[in-house]
Amino acid sequence: MAAASLAAPPATAQAPADAAGAARLGTSAISALLRGMSLEEKVGQLFVTYVHGQAADEAHPGNQRDFGVGTAAEVVAKYRPGGVVYFNNSSYDNIDTPAQIAALSNGLQRASRIPLAISTDQEMGIVTRIGPPVTQFPGNMALGAGRRAQDAEKAAEITARELRAMGINQDFAPDADVNSNPANPVIGVRSYSGDPALAATMTAAQVRGYQQHPLTRTGVSATAKHFPGHGDTAEDSHTSLPTVDRTAEQWRAVDAEPFRAAIAAGVDSIMTAHIRMPLIDPSGEPATLSRPVVTGLLREELGYDGVVITDSLAMAGVRQLHPDAEIPVLALKAGVDQLLMPVDLRVAVDSVVAAVRGGELTERRIDQSVLRVLRMKFLRGMLTSPPASADPKVGTPDRLAVAQAIADRTVTAVRNDAGVLPLSAKPASALVTGWGETTTRALAERFAARGAAATALPTGSAPTEAQIASAAQAAAGAQVVVVLTNALSRQPAQQALVARLLATGKPVVAVAVQNPYDVAHTDAPTWLATFSYGAVSMESLARVVYGEVKPAGKLPVDVPGPRPYPFGHAVGW
Repeated sequence: MAAASLAAPPATAQAPADAAGAARLGTSAISALLRGMSLEEKVGQLFVTYVHGQAADEAHPGNQRDFGVGTAAEVVAKYRPGGVVYFNNSSYDNIDTPAQIAALSNGLQRASRIPLAISTDQEMGIVTRIGPPVTQFPGNMALGAGRRAQDAEKAAEITARELRAMGINQDFAPDADVNSNPANPVIGVRSYSGDPALAATMTAAQVRGYQQHPLTRTGVSATAKHFPGHGDTAEDSHTSLPTVDRTAEQWRAVDAEPFRAAIAAGVDSIMTAHIRMPLIDPSGEPATLSRPVVTGLLREELGYDGVVITDSLAMAGVRQLHPDAEIPVLALKAGVDQLLMPVDLRVAVDSVVAAVRGGELTERRIDQSVLRVLRMKFLRGMLTSPPASADPKVGTPDRLAVAQAIADRTVTAVRNDAGVLPLSAKPASALVTGWGETTTRALAERFAARGAAATALPTGSAPTEAQIASAAQAAAGAQVVVVLTNALSRQPAQQALVARLLATGKPVVAVAVQNPYDVAHTDAPTWLATFSYGAVSMESLARVVYGEVKPAGKLPVDVPGPRPYPFGHAVGW
């Protein structure tokens, strides 16, 4: 089925300078498109679904099981969704190579009468769906440590260009949460900062970078998430319904600021959180289904008239109080526009259609959301885009160099009490141990490239006594020891590993490669934080250790604990 498209602006017309101007340019065409849609087609535009497989025409048993058809293209043709989301896990398995992704995108677009919003979660850092050869950047908290809004914007711009080259036109990023709870199990380094102002500055910068100029077809729709703010939770909404006991005044002072900044920057879409805020909505409904939150706070107080999309409707946080068939209708009543990944797409679509025909929802209400979706598609050039390239240009040398330079500005030195860093001479031998098999190996390779006989000895998240003893023995034969930690503050065995390595008397460099909260929980005199364990950050770490670059980052959060550190702390040399 050929995709419909709207005519692009005449070549002689000057492109509008802002998003509002671009939206006005497409109003008549969008309205005409809406008038030609049946109720079922309109409702379809409100859904973003997953599909199974790496090719549009590939028969996959998951599609048969979940949708009653064989291929991803048939899912699109049958249900006529407004969007499709890609994943790189075994459940959906959409991602292999850039060329494969581009071909999948083109195949799905051919199956859709109205062009799709094709999305993924390419936040960078710990939530990265598409790995190398696509250009990789450190995640949000690393960018917050670097304090450079221009770096955040450039990272988003490059990410957007590469996504668009693969036919992906919406990114479920940036994460606009303020990570104010160190025990947060699901946000953490996905947040830029625990400081609302810094988080707001970086959020706005990345919105600008992702979206670029209206109608250029090089940017993607950004999605600020997770409204009204998931940063103060101690539970994961994938598996539970977290409660945030903020008053409206506290929310305005902390969580609202990055979303205000995103809206001011013209963000195309905002994703809701499956969290309960009883002091704002005493009903106990998750924010996704809460009219006081979605309509009251987001629409009315913050004045947002763009697309509001739910987080996945398959998550436990939204499914605890209502049957799956009721959830899409309740979300639309709350003020949401798009419904992401319902458990059963047919049941979800039918429930919305039935709600309109039964008078529970009006078709005018459906039209309101469809217009927002179509406006977003027009604004970002989705309705007039040519097919993705068969050979997408990603990971080019110039972009990789930019990513490395950005990462180099994020490493933060928290302690250097013994003056171990920078190394005064290149070590002949080095041990890299601790958390992360891939990460320890990547750093050891960077040491080896600098002439050291480097050994990688991963010990995992909870090292055994035998692993600790083995690491201490290996340390005795090394001139320098680097121990990588991840969630050490919650892992006594990792703390014991660091203590045993220090007891060898060897120079030990401890590095928190995810949340920086680890640094307050041992007496290691030398502590660095990278906020990211990707290869680009491990190269930056090696450069700092060897004195090739100076640590330029500053803590973007308060670090509580036995040895606390304030927001903004850093040491240098």
